[in-house]
Amino acid sequence: MPTKLIPLVSTALFYFIFYLVSTLKFDVQIKAKAVPLDFLLQLLVAYLLYALSRRSSVFLVIQAMLMGLLYVGNAIKIAFFGGPIMPDDVFALRSLLLILEGWRFFAAAIPLAAITSLVLFNFTMRHWSAYLATLVAVLLGITVVYKPAMILNPIDKYTGNSVWDQRSNYVWHGATLYTLQEGTRYFALSDFPPDIDVAQESANSLLEALPDNNPTGVEKTFTPRNIHLVLLESFWDPNRLKKAGYNQNPLSPEFRKLWKSTGYAIAMPPVFGGYTANSEFEVLCGFPVTKDNVKFERQLKNSVPCLPHILADKGYRTIASHPNVPVFWNRVNAYRNIGFQTYWSIADFVQDDMNREFMADATLYRQVLEKISSSLEKKEPMLDYIVTYFGHWNYPLGATRPSKITAKSKVEEVATYANTTYYKSRELMTFIDQLRKRDPDGIIVVFGDHLPFLGENFAGYVDSGVLAANRSDFTPEMFKFYVSTPMIIIDGKKGPMKVGSLPLYQLPKLLLDLLNFNEPTILDYTRPLPDMRVRPLPGLHFNVLKDGKIDVCKEPPFSEACQRSTRWLSDVTAVSNDLFIGQQFTRIKHPVDEVVDNVSPENATVETTGKQADD
Repeated sequence: MPTKLIPLVSTALFYFIFYLVSTLKFDVQIKAKAVPLDFLLQLLVAYLLYALSRRSSVFLVIQAMLMGLLYVGNAIKIAFFGGPIMPDDVFALRSLLLILEGWRFFAAAIPLAAITSLVLFNFTMRHWSAYLATLVAVLLGITVVYKPAMILNPIDKYTGNSVWDQRSNYVWHGATLYTLQEGTRYFALSDFPPDIDVAQESANSLLEALPDNNPTGVEKTFTPRNIHLVLLESFWDPNRLKKAGYNQNPLSPEFRKLWKSTGYAIAMPPVFGGYTANSEFEVLCGFPVTKDNVKFERQLKNSVPCLPHILADKGYRTIASHPNVPVFWNRVNAYRNIGFQTYWSIADFVQDDMNREFMADATLYRQVLEKISSSLEKKEPMLDYIVTYFGHWNYPLGATRPSKITAKSKVEEVATYANTTYYKSRELMTFIDQLRKRDPDGIIVVFGDHLPFLGENFAGYVDSGVLAANRSDFTPEMFKFYVSTPMIIIDGKKGPMKVGSLPLYQLPKLLLDLLNFNEPTILDYTRPLPDMRVRPLPGLHFNVLKDGKIDVCKEPPFSEACQRSTRWLSDVTAVSNDLFIGQQFTRIKHPVDEVVDNVSPENATVETTGKQADD
């Protein structure tokens, strides 16, 4: 075979193989209309790579791995999370490698190391074609970074773009064109801090629209009470899967009774199936996550008066506990920037009760309670924030936790997840009972950070008809279901609260209200609109109206409610960018600023023996 035909033949062969794998194994099929242009772009990549290659055999290995990553990798992410690989996923790679153990770590690390080493080994500049290939690659890179509109606008005009349905973008454009399109869009639409005029105009718009929450003018006295805030990994009610065929209700009767007393309150987190850190950001800082990226990783550059900072100013001890490596999702730096004085990570706990690599909730609760006992006894106010680890896919159980739940569903995770929930709910209730006895006036909040992964393409949910296999087919009710998890708020001796469906970013303001906190804070910016609750998701948002109806805001023309919530979100986004990555023109001035400035890397107490991030 002539050497010049090698890239053509290999591209056709690999494209055919990976197309079949994506279609037959993961049910992700690139539309036939997209194949010609996608194939031509991939062929161009092949010839560029071939021109820079010393040996044809090594080129074939590199090409196979790169195309496999592009076509099969996107199919896997779509099957697991409903959407393809996004540019921000590159920044999440470090966190993925930190959490993987054993063969899973090597399964992810070896291909990355192999591609890098093979490219370096096979690189050559011995032929004029190599210089031409380098010129094209460098020119493309410069254009993508500095003039992305020159590439993005023609592609969008020719192929179209759905801001809220990335799966459709992928299957209608193909993996190569989609990667170029979204990679360019990443630079075109990167978040930039607003200037002072834009920031202050948005801030004024939000504050002027606030309703008067104290019409009598009589201010209540700030009353410090402990806040126990528990984020439950992948915690949800499996019994909503009516066709799962469970032999018993997975949730403990005690939990269901307590949850019922709240009117079955719902938390609405910003994510599905993963990205716990985004739920954390909302519940601690009170601003919504609107994009498919991890806020803790690159969008939290400043020291900001979030809930922990505000409480620290009032003499609270602020503690975060999470039995994972401390640098996962950049938590060391993120927790410090939002005001935690102490962070207990995996090295600060005795690993005496494990479900594979995941610490059981029971031992986590017990050890945290032991650590905070002195503060409870001394009546020192504290923010006790716990992020559980048990509940991660693929829902393993230790030897002391035999399976109790069976299911008729053919989706394996439907049964394994139900057994995880069986133990999580019971261990949680034991902890809540202990807290209510030892701290009867304390505020206790527990909520799920996101729904669990139950099979490829939402298979476990699709079987029961609660979700469609594609987000493009979701009804308004499905969008709400997609981000609804159990929530319980116990207001000390007053008992459980009925809060309805609450976006997570509105929880910290509610907690300050329960303490009769009257000073202005940045949380005032995201007080809810008077007749709706707004839940942003990447590319869209939906409003839960007062009458319970769900108004999904995808693309114009918008309803009147969507027009108002869109303007509100635009102002909130501008203020958020100013506070977290900008010059903080909108930072509300009050005494907390002194504490925010004083809680610096040098004098913050990060009580963990694990490795700390330095980025």
